[in-house]
Amino acid sequence: MCCLPGNVPGVTYRRRLAGSFDVSEASRQVNHEFSLGIAVQTRTMSPKEPAISPFGEMRTRGHLPHWEEADGIYFVTFRLGDSLPKAALQEVRLEKEAILARARQAGRGLTEAEERQLRRLETRHIEKWLDRGSGACWMRDPRVAAVVASALAHFDGERYRLLAWCVMPNHVHVVFRPVPGNKLAEIVHSWKSFSAKSIGRMLDRRGEFWMREYYDHLVRNSKQLTRIIRYVAENPARAGLKDWKWVGIASDWTR
Repeated sequence: MCCLPGNVPGVTYRRRLAGSFDVSEASRQVNHEFSLGIAVQTRTMSPKEPAISPFGEMRTRGHLPHWEEADGIYFVTFRLGDSLPKAALQEVRLEKEAILARARQAGRGLTEAEERQLRRLETRHIEKWLDRGSGACWMRDPRVAAVVASALAHFDGERYRLLAWCVMPNHVHVVFRPVPGNKLAEIVHSWKSFSAKSIGRMLDRRGEFWMREYYDHLVRNSKQLTRIIRYVAENPARAGLKDWKWVGIASDWTR
């Protein structure tokens, strides 16, 4: 079954979700562990500790560490600049600051429990607002969704290998494996930059399109990968979207 819209050439996708599964249960597990790409493999590091671990190389963006490793598979989510209302962002910011202030006052880094608090905080608010369809939801326009899908597919097989993707009205999920020599951050930047410029020209629109920050999760094993693939495939149904065609699952994603 082809899931990729016909106007995105050169890539064949179909659903391959072996066996039946409970969508609500799969969604609950993913929301708990890595909803929207918020990393679960984190720990507090001392200032002298090197940014290398058995998990690979650590990058830091914001307050949580992000892991990269050679030949890794990543689950990434990026969203439109207006996808979260100011009130929601303010609420998240205040709660974050309270958690961080407690750690600073105690003269220490974040504990594992505090890191989990931060992840749950962002997951709860982001998931609620994104699937509710907040903001302008530019990707409801099939022309805009096609540009984003084309950007994802453009270097598939050259710079990265797409395993699954979903272009939602106000955010995008991608599961992929970078080809050696290509950095995760550079790949995501190319998707966002190309699509934003193309859409800006098409709509005669200026200003911020994508939110600068994005979320990424380094997939640890096949069990996680299966749950993430299911999460991405079923995102439109969970959000109440009918006949939503902007979803792709690689036919050989299990390899």
